[in-house]
Amino acid sequence: MIRLAVSLLLLVAPAWAQAPRSGLDYQGEDIRRLQADDFANPAMLWVERGAAAWKRKLGAADKSCADCHGDAEKSMRGLAARLPAWDARLGRVSTLESRINACIVREQRAPEPPPEAADAIGLQAYIALQSRGMPLRVEVDGAARAMFERGRALYGTRIGQMNLACAHCHDQHAGKTLLVEQLSQGQPTAWPAYRMEWQAAGTLERRLRACFLGVRAEMPAYRSDELTALQLYLAWRAKGLALEAPGVRR
Repeated sequence: MIRLAVSLLLLVAPAWAQAPRSGLDYQGEDIRRLQADDFANPAMLWVERGAAAWKRKLGAADKSCADCHGDAEKSMRGLAARLPAWDARLGRVSTLESRINACIVREQRAPEPPPEAADAIGLQAYIALQSRGMPLRVEVDGAARAMFERGRALYGTRIGQMNLACAHCHDQHAGKTLLVEQLSQGQPTAWPAYRMEWQAAGTLERRLRACFLGVRAEMPAYRSDELTALQLYLAWRAKGLALEAPGVRR
């Protein structure tokens, strides 16, 4: 049924160019109200966890994030809007998650958190909150260029049993309805976000993996180069849109 609906959509809906728009524009009024109200936004529960984790001493070093970085409202302002980015210390493009994890392992001398751990998502959401309202402005030149081109190629490549690329849904047919949901442009401005389907907050990587599952393709592993490359390309594609994290999505 889903495959038939997608096939019909691709046949009858012409491609058109659109200015970048937040995924929130494609949500119902109930979701918009939830995201706009910090007292109602369920993702703020994870922000509270992150604020506590920021001050918690970890590992053999017995250090907290605050010991090195002080007040997150000052030291972390703007960081999430500039990521992913090339990290010379790591020798690779890093996401917000991988940069946090590098600090946990190197500076706090604690084990790396598993993917989608609640405290880890909370810490990401808390740090991202410090950049809320700031425009995304990632850099894709220099050492980051190869990863960017990899992400751009993957975004336009047909994959899975449904033989679809990200671009089919999120470029050519954004705004059209598939079953009961409106297709968005797939902009990454809200993550980490609380997703109603999950009844929990999650990362952009989890959402991307869900898309791979949706087109019946082999899912990349968490923290893989494929997912990092896609996140870099998506952040570049959303350049100028305001960061909304932590967001709410259906």
